Amino acid sequence: MNKIIFEIKNIYKKKRDEINKRLEQFRNIWQSKNEQAALQELIFCIFTPQSKATNCWNCVKKLSENKLLFSNNPDDLLKLPEINYVRFKNKKAIFAIEAKNKFIKDNKIVLLKFLTGFKNALEMREYLVTNIKGYGYKEASHFLRNIGFVNDVAILDRHILKNLKLMRVIKTIPKSLTKKKYLLIEEQMQRFSKKIKIPMAALDLILWYKETGFFFK
Repeated sequence: MNKIIFEIKNIYKKKRDEINKRLEQFRNIWQSKNEQAALQELIFCIFTPQSKATNCWNCVKKLSENKLLFSNNPDDLLKLPEINYVRFKNKKAIFAIEAKNKFIKDNKIVLLKFLTGFKNALEMREYLVTNIKGYGYKEASHFLRNIGFVNDVAILDRHILKNLKLMRVIKTIPKSLTKKKYLLIEEQMQRFSKKIKIPMAALDLILWYKETGFFFK
């Protein structure tokens, strides 16, 4: 057996309860219709490209604590010291406000309510990729997983791609991810997930844990 596969199976065996607890936290956002938590995740996934996820989440938490989630002024967001750890902060602050405004009605967040109008997760993901600036398939998949709506999409960041290559799920790491390439690798990862009997959402968390030593988002 490939040593990486052996390692992730061992992590899953030892950390299954912790993994399931984290996935339950995600599912609770959707099941409880926690609109504010969903909006935080929407913004978090705008911030994450080319930035450390922990820094991005610290920034989102500070936005919430300082009651800036509803601000329409990018300068308000840029005053937070935490946003200095988010790459391309000026552009992402604007993207966050534009995204938020799509899901505010009568001063209320209606993000989850809006998403219930889609037939399935794939249709929902296409909408997000097309309409949320800063979102590609990775970010849209990350968001949908983090709000607990779907568990079988791939979040193809560089760490995941590196490990997929090491485990021989893919032959090479693509220089760029077109829609066609993303969906092909996602399908390959889904088949691999079934083969080793580790759910996709758990596999993503395990590969993150393998790289960092802790579970996150």
